[in-house]
Amino acid sequence: MSGSVWLPPGARPDSLPAVPRQRTAPSWAEPDPVDELADRLEDFIAAAVHPDEIAALLESDGMSDDRIRQTYGVKNSFALAEELYARVDRRPPEPENPVPDPWRTSLLGCLVRGVVFALPGLAYVLGAPLLAGPGNDLGLPAGTVPLLAGALTGWTWNQGLSHRAYSWLGLGDRTAARRCLLVGAPVGAVLGALSALAVTGTADPGALAFAAGQSVYLGAATVLLVMGRERHLLYALLPMAVAAALTPVLPVPPPVRYPLLLGSLATVAVLALREVAPALKDQGWTAGLTALWPFGSYGGQEHRRGGTGPWLAASLPYALFGLGSGVLVLYAAIGDVLAGGTTSAVAAPAAVALTLSMGPAEWLLHRFRSGSLTGLRSTATARAFRRATALMVARCLTGYLAVLLALAVTAAALWPRSPELTGPRLTGLLLLGVVVWTGLLLQSFGAIIGAATVCCAAALAQTLLLLTHTHGTAPLVYGVAAAVQTALACLLLGRATAHR
Repeated sequence: MSGSVWLPPGARPDSLPAVPRQRTAPSWAEPDPVDELADRLEDFIAAAVHPDEIAALLESDGMSDDRIRQTYGVKNSFALAEELYARVDRRPPEPENPVPDPWRTSLLGCLVRGVVFALPGLAYVLGAPLLAGPGNDLGLPAGTVPLLAGALTGWTWNQGLSHRAYSWLGLGDRTAARRCLLVGAPVGAVLGALSALAVTGTADPGALAFAAGQSVYLGAATVLLVMGRERHLLYALLPMAVAAALTPVLPVPPPVRYPLLLGSLATVAVLALREVAPALKDQGWTAGLTALWPFGSYGGQEHRRGGTGPWLAASLPYALFGLGSGVLVLYAAIGDVLAGGTTSAVAAPAAVALTLSMGPAEWLLHRFRSGSLTGLRSTATARAFRRATALMVARCLTGYLAVLLALAVTAAALWPRSPELTGPRLTGLLLLGVVVWTGLLLQSFGAIIGAATVCCAAALAQTLLLLTHTHGTAPLVYGVAAAVQTALACLLLGRATAHR
């Protein structure tokens, strides 16, 4: 019969077993808590460049390792971050408006700073008679010994002082920065003069006076540069620089050249004193010692909250980096003298090229920082970001070396009695340029210990070579230092967390 149901013999409809209910899903089919977490944090995970960013978010949300092991079955936050990173495709967010670039800077401003760095070198042209004298064992005039000692002391001290003052500025306390410079700059000038005095030997007293003036200038210029007064420094040096530039064509007599030197020095010192003078109105030298030294209360606005200032030990690696790089630059200048058949204390076109290149070097550092931000937004994986960072390092470094090469060739062509720019010397200069620029790059990211270690090791090796009269192996030292420091820069800066 249509619509009937067959039943076994003797069976009644009410005796049939009930239709079984649908079974629940087994426990292994329950939603994965890691997937649920990935869904909840999908936007953040998709925008992350490295699992460490996700781990930082998990830790900031208060997820302990014990909770992670119980809930998600993985060892810790880093293991969970790697699992989340693997489950979500990369999808960098597109900004609605153009993202502001905090590292965009003016090329003209950087070039002005480069000129300001180089102009003091022209003072050696006017002061050359004070530095003359019989050559020492290395063939250098006796007057250059106190000059070099004072310069190295000043560079070391003022590099550390600059970092400490910039640290106060970074904390928003401009008054504490002024106090730090108010005490630190005179202390550096005294130390530089004492270093020159300790190695004066048979040098003319005029050389000691010149070295002392150089120490005063380094301290005063540090004040102006840290406080952003490059143009003031430029204007103060212009009369002396013009006279020095005209010396090869129209010799300047001593009654004119020495007042020009003293006038420029006095102008720079007065400008620096005016810059830090506001700090004298508030506790003066006592507060300056507090800002320079780590002990005592934090100055300025934070003083009322009972905080402490930046620790002094943090500035030590910067001072050592100044010492190491300063020694390498001075050896580049000495190499010009030793190779050129001249005992002139100012025959240093390599040092001039390096100093002038600091302006373009600074601009390229900003370009790298800007490019790294673009890489963070445009790359989808950690490997892609590392590749983009390495390419950016290569591009900026190549640009810097091109500028340094052009400056070196120009300086060698224009410099009086300049030694011939041979292949080995040019190679050594370019390798030294790699060391200097990558060191500045690491310094700008706070990786100063590696840069200071490499530069100081290279400076020590160069010193040993100079003492043993082994000058031809300098490019080898520069090459090793350049390779180590470039690899260090690519390794450290290839991590996304280094750019945050």
